[in-house]
Amino acid sequence: IGDELMVSVWRNPDLSVSVTVRPDGKISVPLAGDLRVDGKSTQLISTEIEKSLSSYIRNPKVTVIVTTPTSAEYIHRVRVTGAVETPRSLAYRKGITVLDVILSAGGVTAFSDADGTKLYRQTDEGAKVYPIFLNDILEKGILDSNYTLYPQDIITVPERGF
Repeated sequence: IGDELMVSVWRNPDLSVSVTVRPDGKISVPLAGDLRVDGKSTQLISTEIEKSLSSYIRNPKVTVIVTTPTSAEYIHRVRVTGAVETPRSLAYRKGITVLDVILSAGGVTAFSDADGTKLYRQTDEGAKVYPIFLNDILEKGILDSNYTLYPQDIITVPERGF
C-alpha cells in the first residue's frame, strides 16, 4: 500500500499507466479495472492484468515495475529502544551491527542495564530473542554479541533496578 507502480502494456501506450496502490490494496488499470495487488509479486500482477486485457487485446504483454517502494521504507529498518540517549529507527544497511545502532542512538543512559539488552528478530520459525552483552562490547571490546543486524531487528536496552 502506497507503492507506486508503472504498468506498461506493449504496443498500447494508451493503456500504460503509473498508479499508486490504494489503501484498499488495489490499483485501477484501463480496461482491466480494479485489481487487488497488495502482497503480490510484479510477475503475478502482470499475469493477472494480461488475463484481464486478453478479452480486449490479442496476446497482451504487460510489465509491472515498482517505481517508488514506499512500503519498504518501514520494512527495511532497524530499531533501538529503551535506556539509550535517543531511541532510533534507522534505515537498514548491509553490514550494520549492534554497536553501530547503539552508537547512533548516542549510547546507553546511566540508568541502563547494558548486559540485559536483547535483540528481537522475526524468523520463519517465529520471534527469536538473542542476549546482547553491551558492557562487553562497549567497555571490554569483546564482540561476541555484536551481531550483524537484519531488516526489522529490534534492540531493547532495559533500565536497571535500584
